[in-house]
Amino acid sequence: MRAVIQRVTAASVAIDSKTVGQIDLGYLVLLGIEEADNETDIQWLSKKICNLRIFSDENGNMNKDIREVGGNILLVSQFTLHAKTKKGNRPSFIKAARPEVAIPMYEKMIVQLSSDLGKNIETGEFGAMMDIHLVNSGPVTIIIDSKNKE
Repeated sequence: MRAVIQRVTAASVAIDSKTVGQIDLGYLVLLGIEEADNETDIQWLSKKICNLRIFSDENGNMNKDIREVGGNILLVSQFTLHAKTKKGNRPSFIKAARPEVAIPMYEKMIVQLSSDLGKNIETGEFGAMMDIHLVNSGPVTIIIDSKNKE
């Protein structure tokens, strides 16, 4: 599982010009699911996201997690995070999970993130063509891969 976490002051996702998910302070999380992912990846990544200390404390140091600042999460599925570009110029998405695997995993991630955050999260719609609007704060963008725990 691969996630791109962006610290935002605002983010929204729209489908056909209709907003389906929106947050103020928090994280926009783009999530890519691969065939090899399982429940362990969901639990590990969710805890890592909720425990990231990338919000400023009273001294201006990144020392607070999302719960400490009352932040929210907007989760958007994005299979293109598993693009392979080694050969040619057209990306291959061979490692990205097929919908019959990815949809249940995405739905489980929604439940796990909500549980770990302690409140409901906002989402996009799996497989839809979405427009994402965000104000990245910092900018702060973190990439985490459950298969490469750096």
